[in-house]
Amino acid sequence: MDMSEIHVSDYLADCPFDISKTNTFEDFSTSKNVLEDSLKDIRIKLGKLQDTLYAHGKYAVLVCFQGMDTAGKDSLIREVFKDFNVRGVEVYSFKVPSNLERNHDYLWRHYIALPARGKFGVFNRTHYENVLITRVHSKYILGEKLPDVQSLDDVNEIFWDKRFEQINAFEKTIAQNGTLIFKFFLNLSKEEQKKRLIRRLEKPNKNWKFSPGDLEERKLWDRYMECYEDAINKTSKSYAPWYIIPADNKPAARLIVATVLYHELKNYKDIKEPELDQEIKTKISLYKQQLENE
Repeated sequence: MDMSEIHVSDYLADCPFDISKTNTFEDFSTSKNVLEDSLKDIRIKLGKLQDTLYAHGKYAVLVCFQGMDTAGKDSLIREVFKDFNVRGVEVYSFKVPSNLERNHDYLWRHYIALPARGKFGVFNRTHYENVLITRVHSKYILGEKLPDVQSLDDVNEIFWDKRFEQINAFEKTIAQNGTLIFKFFLNLSKEEQKKRLIRRLEKPNKNWKFSPGDLEERKLWDRYMECYEDAINKTSKSYAPWYIIPADNKPAARLIVATVLYHELKNYKDIKEPELDQEIKTKISLYKQQLENE
């Protein structure tokens, strides 16, 4: 498959972003095997680029994945980053906050998980859970023990606008200090989620992933879509853009994500391996001779 068929700009969130007008399926009119072969090619290139980024040591890359349950985050991360050197990538899956995490502000656990310069950090669910799940279930905010929140009446639009400002400030700060940010919304259709939940119930080796709570959350689908739309509109910035990825077809979704990462990172022409110190370079033959004469 010709990678020129994938235009990164096609997946960049336009603001105002209207989730009802977005595509949830893509196959590029080709087969699953072709898509998987194309992914293998691009992820090898990504892996080599990651080695260069590690040697360069001046940028970190933060890759954020958000999406409804069954959107394919786990398998996408596994397949896209398969050819990375393990020392250069760290994956974090954020679950329900622990007591320790609740005793800090909601961004704390994400801040301490940020990648160091030269590394990729992958967030499987992200700080956006704090304007998605907690917005759909506002009672969770009471558990944060915030001094200005005494009741659910205080969890209003002013509260959420302030939280969006905090997230934008957080991302702008780390971007200004050398972190390249990619945010991917895996855009799954409600019908496809239904199929995937049924498969979880039918396959014994997938049963463990199913929870009755999945069905309760599914009833809130429209509300979640409203919250995603609002979050993307208020936080897609030049320094931290959102990419909207059709997620109904997993092979295509993986290929699109890998392609976006590779082509956008290739635009940073200053990311290159450092040159060897000139004094050492002039003595390479001498060092080689010393080793051969051991």
